[in-house]
Amino acid sequence: MSSSHTLRIHELTPEERAVYATLKPERLPDHVAIIMDGNGRWAGRRSLKRFLGHQQGARSVQQVTETASRIGLPWLTLYAFSLENSLRRPPAEVSFLMRLLKTYLESNVQRMMDNNVRMRYIGRTHDLPPDVQEKMRWVEDTTARNTGTTLTLALNYGGRSELVDAFRGLAAEMKLKHIGPERITEEDIHRHLYTAHMPDPDLLIRTSGEMRISNYLLWQIAYTEIYVTERLWPDFRGIHLLEAIADFQRRERRYGGIGEASGEVGEDPERIHIAAS
Repeated sequence: MSSSHTLRIHELTPEERAVYATLKPERLPDHVAIIMDGNGRWAGRRSLKRFLGHQQGARSVQQVTETASRIGLPWLTLYAFSLENSLRRPPAEVSFLMRLLKTYLESNVQRMMDNNVRMRYIGRTHDLPPDVQEKMRWVEDTTARNTGTTLTLALNYGGRSELVDAFRGLAAEMKLKHIGPERITEEDIHRHLYTAHMPDPDLLIRTSGEMRISNYLLWQIAYTEIYVTERLWPDFRGIHLLEAIADFQRRERRYGGIGEASGEVGEDPERIHIAAS
């Protein structure tokens, strides 16, 4: 946790404070990644247009980010727009999502400053519309000196395409430096990932009950704890982030080793927790 980041627990709601009181602050995850899923279903269940689900989802981003900043969570990474989204969704919906992203950035930059949040992005962002890229750079530059939570939006992102880009970068470096393939290490690959500047996620939260990774941070989540909730993303709030962290703290992380409570030798299969909605 950044030493220059001041905890603002008093700004939590009474309900959030009650959950936070059960946590061990010294065992907060360094990095929480979220697959935000269920905007369309949220709207469908209310007989609303899909775009209203996306709008409500953007409000959830704002609220969850503020809770993360209040408890001093160092890294929060949100899967906002996948590479597959841009290929498979109707053009009108993609266009709306791009406008929504611009609106979100414009209307939230002051809140990010107030909450000491720094904005970053991962993905093939160079393929996004130029006006969207311009707005993204503006917010990144404006918040660059903030020292609290780093909010990273995965935009036009795909885990496999990230690996392709990393291998291309590594191959170019090897050619330039005349490095043989037998000398490649995991660290070399890590250096060329979009996420080279951040720790791997400790906790991955997936909303809407789907039991899929959806091509998200495939390299980085090798030993990440997974928490699945039936709650749809537009209904997800800061208190639910705290509940997921509480569940995370009850687990024993083994990183493929032997658990203290177990005398058995063997690799620990990844543990996935399904939360009741």
